[in-house]
Amino acid sequence: VQLVESGGGLVQPGGSLRLSCAASGFTFSSHSMRWYRQAPGKEREFVASISSGGSGTNYADSVKGRFTISRDNAKNTVYLQTNSLKPEDAAVYYCHVLIDIIDYWGQGTQVTVSS
Repeated sequence: VQLVESGGGLVQPGGSLRLSCAASGFTFSSHSMRWYRQAPGKEREFVASISSGGSGTNYADSVKGRFTISRDNAKNTVYLQTNSLKPEDAAVYYCHVLIDIIDYWGQGTQVTVSS
């Protein structure tokens, strides 16, 4: 199993980024996918999830209305569109999948929100 995130960077408050997670090594279309984030000195926290077919999504209260999770099962990729970014959104964002009770994580992509 391999998860490779990309799309992070430096953005001003109010800006947007589109994060991507390219998955391989498992049947992507059969598994729900999640995004988590971890800021310095804080625990990793749930951000958003999407069902295997893409019809079901769930968000942390802190990002509802600003972030959108989506997936393209033909490309084995899950996305996180982040809009109206705030300084408190700055963190390393991780892609996650649970397969047969085993958690798999990507290496993360850094999002920095600063003027």
